[in-house]
Amino acid sequence: FVIRTHNNKVMNSNLQIRKSQNQDLDFIYKSICELENEELDFEVFKEIFNENISNPNNLYLIAENENEEGGFISFHTQNLLHHSGRVGEIQFFIHQNHRGKGIGRKLVEKIMQYADENKLKSIEVTTNRKRLENVIIYENLGFTLSHNKFTIYK
Repeated sequence: FVIRTHNNKVMNSNLQIRKSQNQDLDFIYKSICELENEELDFEVFKEIFNENISNPNNLYLIAENENEEGGFISFHTQNLLHHSGRVGEIQFFIHQNHRGKGIGRKLVEKIMQYADENKLKSIEVTTNRKRLENVIIYENLGFTLSHNKFTIYK
């Protein structure tokens, strides 16, 4: 899945980024369950997944190499009044065996290209407060910590 350069830096070989399809459901389901550290209701998840990938305001991408999934990213966009335009929020997951290989960066670059082409005002990402290491990852990808998000769960 990877090759090493002369300075032993890991690089992707034959990495492909493509739009998610119905057959990606199992990989994305397992990824989200791992990310959330819980087993989600598969039938409800499947219904939402199918709705989301068919929504033209959403973009779901898979990073793979020779049919092995390394990660995915979802991008949900909407027009928001307080931004006076369209913004998007990403959620992404890189499989544990493929972290640190630049896959997340490649996925975010594709989203940034899409955002530029569609004149989005901003790209946002949220992370659980328990995942402090993600803040550094997001900053390295070019995100700035600019807002606090408060949530009520029911």
